[in-house]
Amino acid sequence: MTTRHPSQWHLIGQSVRGASHVRSGLPNQDAILWGPESGIGPPLIVALSDGHGSSKSFRSHLGSALAVESIVELLREFVDLLEQGSKSLTAIKRTAEERLPQELVRRWQTAVDSHLLAHPFTPEELACLARDRGEQASDEVLEHPRLAYGATLLTVLATDAFLLFLQLGDGDILLVAETGEVTRPLTRDPRLIANETTSLCTERAWQEVRLCFRARHGDPPALIIIATDGYANSFINEDAFLKVGSDLLEILQTEGVVWVEENLPSWLEEASAMGSGDDITLGILLRVDEETRARHSA
Repeated sequence: MTTRHPSQWHLIGQSVRGASHVRSGLPNQDAILWGPESGIGPPLIVALSDGHGSSKSFRSHLGSALAVESIVELLREFVDLLEQGSKSLTAIKRTAEERLPQELVRRWQTAVDSHLLAHPFTPEELACLARDRGEQASDEVLEHPRLAYGATLLTVLATDAFLLFLQLGDGDILLVAETGEVTRPLTRDPRLIANETTSLCTERAWQEVRLCFRARHGDPPALIIIATDGYANSFINEDAFLKVGSDLLEILQTEGVVWVEENLPSWLEEASAMGSGDDITLGILLRVDEETRARHSA
């Protein structure tokens, strides 16, 4: 009889300012947050957000930070509730689908409204927008102020019993099998072309949240990769981007986690400089079973 060794998830996460943002003086509009702080689970939560680059979203770096804070807090509470009860996986899936999207958007919008109340738009912000896009753009933001904070969201929750993937807007989540095969847990939204994306700042944003719940049957993926769109846009095509999955798995297996952590910032900065010019944020969840941990520590 084969002995199944329990596995842990180890997170490597990094966000870099895009080359074009460095040149133009814009801040990094991406955000990343995970829990627990050690980056070791299960349970393990990682969230990435990409603030919109439009001039109308001039506070999107704040919107992305509020997005990752909102979802990590929400999923921590979700996991705590699960640990207190004995719900079936079917019931957990239904609860996630019915409650998480609306509660996420409610919390983000509440956080944005609170920030705006404490820090109203300045005359300088509105004047800069008017110079760049015209008075009509300034009027639109005053009428729909959450637009200034617009951001996307990508999230993974890994537990012993299931994986939960949540996405609003562009960006990528990839699953990498032990064989190196790369798949997507969520199909790509055909509406997300060029710079068009769904967003937390729209009035009924919860209707745009896509969610995938996967109960654990057999071994989970060896890697889960989660990235803002600045990363995929730095490759010449989809196939070149997907190859990152098998390449990262091989590098982690040969060079180790610490080596990858040390080199990841320069890799992402180079990808931005040679490719999209955009901010790039990457989260890598590496599955390490007990047998592998024992071998590495021997």
